Amino acid sequence: MIRVAPSRLLLLPFLLSCACVAARAADAPVSFRRDVAPILVKQCQGCHNAEKNKGQYRVDSFERLMRPGKSKDAPIRAGHPKDSPLYRLITTADDDERMPQKADPLPAAQVATIGRWIEEGAKFDGGSDPAKPLTSLAPAQEHPAPPAAYHLPLPITALALSPDGTVLAAGGYNEVTLWDPADGKLVGRIPRVAERTYAIAFSPDGKTLAVAGGVPGTLGELRLCDVASREPGRILDRIADVMLTARFSPDGAHVAAGGADNLVRVYTAATGARDLLIEQHADWITDLAYSPDGAQLASASRDRSARVFDAKTGAMRAAFLAHEEPVVGVAWLAGGTQLVTAGRDRRLRTWDAADAKEVGKPVALGAEPTRLEAAGGKIYCSLVNGNVRAFSAADRSPAGTSEATGDYAYCVAVDEKHRRLIAGYHSGTVRVFALDGAGKAVNTFVASPGYVTKGTGH
Repeated sequence: MIRVAPSRLLLLPFLLSCACVAARAADAPVSFRRDVAPILVKQCQGCHNAEKNKGQYRVDSFERLMRPGKSKDAPIRAGHPKDSPLYRLITTADDDERMPQKADPLPAAQVATIGRWIEEGAKFDGGSDPAKPLTSLAPAQEHPAPPAAYHLPLPITALALSPDGTVLAAGGYNEVTLWDPADGKLVGRIPRVAERTYAIAFSPDGKTLAVAGGVPGTLGELRLCDVASREPGRILDRIADVMLTARFSPDGAHVAAGGADNLVRVYTAATGARDLLIEQHADWITDLAYSPDGAQLASASRDRSARVFDAKTGAMRAAFLAHEEPVVGVAWLAGGTQLVTAGRDRRLRTWDAADAKEVGKPVALGAEPTRLEAAGGKIYCSLVNGNVRAFSAADRSPAGTSEATGDYAYCVAVDEKHRRLIAGYHSGTVRVFALDGAGKAVNTFVASPGYVTKGTGH
């Protein structure tokens, strides 16, 4: 029996890859989009992305893949695999050097694919935008169907009301559910969206839903769904981590979105074309808001800042840095000259959009906020203690509090036309409050289709 030293075994992927490269003439050319990008997304992107980039190197887009990291050496030399640092790192026998670290070596077939791609010229065949996320290059896989009936209620992490207030959209499991907020009856389901939904926005005409969500650390997705047909619609973008927020411009022509890759994106709603990619934050984008005239776009981020951008060019106009903890919500006040932000420092702060100077004193919220909305001269904030608090937009004085539920409130929506305030909770419950009431819920239902509450039969 021939015995092979363990150190030699580590060389096998490299030797096999060389053999495969030598035999390439009989095969079709390697496609970066089809063959290489999926390998990088699955095997490399977890350690080399916008938030976590070992060696200051990222592989979450083709443009980033080709850009030098901390070493300043070009990671790929087209036509020369053995002279390409990236290729050397995936084939070396040195455990301390080999990539991916703290994981098994890449399978020989994957090493061979990357080697062939480099030797064939390291070409990009993913369209006209090499900066687009690698996750958006591969054909989208259809998401599974949602459960016909829920055995357990699902936390309500996203809510949105149609412009006329007659339809309430809620995030479900691989679906968006549609409800009549007046009686809590299910009126429709939009299936096969990303596993979890973290933000929903109706277009101004009420015909389209922007749905942002995904699976943490794996997939982020932004879709435009048709409300009437209940179809999942087209994907505007996919990223390597969750999408957390989406907003339509006041005229409905554009959609802005952000998520855990720290980037703000703006798309043309009619075509799906990406118009802007804004790289001004150092951490997650938690919320976005268009100014009333649509000329400016405000952002909130886990990097403890809120910023204002020109909605057409993406140029930054102001940065508000007063919060001491992550900022979770941002909203414009009437007139479009001031904004309000809520942070995990349990403070509500109002500031001027032009110079980012704080207006008045911060307001103590009493608990960490989760979402923020402004409408009808009031500011509404959902809190982790289950309360939804209201404040006057004019002077930030208290203007009402919902009943204490002890149930983590994730999101809030305001219906001025029907004078309703609606909140979604960790228990899967949706509570509807009267805006002019005493804080008692006028309607409560579990937004998980088919779920039967124990002991009630319904």
